[in-house]
Amino acid sequence: MKGLELNSLAQVGFIVKDLDATKKKFAELFGVEIPPSVDGGAYEVTQTQYKGNAAPEANCLMAFFNLDNGFQIELIQPNDAPSTWREFLDEHGEGIHHIAFKMPGMKQNIAACEKLGMTLVQKGEYGSGDGRYAYLDASEDFKCIIELLEDD
Repeated sequence: MKGLELNSLAQVGFIVKDLDATKKKFAELFGVEIPPSVDGGAYEVTQTQYKGNAAPEANCLMAFFNLDNGFQIELIQPNDAPSTWREFLDEHGEGIHHIAFKMPGMKQNIAACEKLGMTLVQKGEYGSGDGRYAYLDASEDFKCIIELLEDD
């Protein structure tokens, strides 16, 4: 069986309680300007689904650090609505939430991940409307959440 082509590690995402405080610390660490905070986007665009159900209230604030090698650090402060972000914060506290890979063919790759025993927990369109994401729980075998990213 051919595996997924997960050779393009794009991002590590952290769940945080206080986005402003955390992004200041990361900016200090990297010696860069503090990035802006961005909202997760309007449900009319994102069409967020959490555990197979529409999740119009699920949202977050995010900040992104784009490193010189093309790698990205994402900081996520969830709102109180049910989502993978809120669930992680409630169950584990702050910390690394996911590792993300960019790849074309979202539907096929979700199906391939499910065949490997992963469970789709959340998906949606980017708030900017120019791509999509999917979070798959791979904690049993791979000890983390895998995020798939597909740009238009």
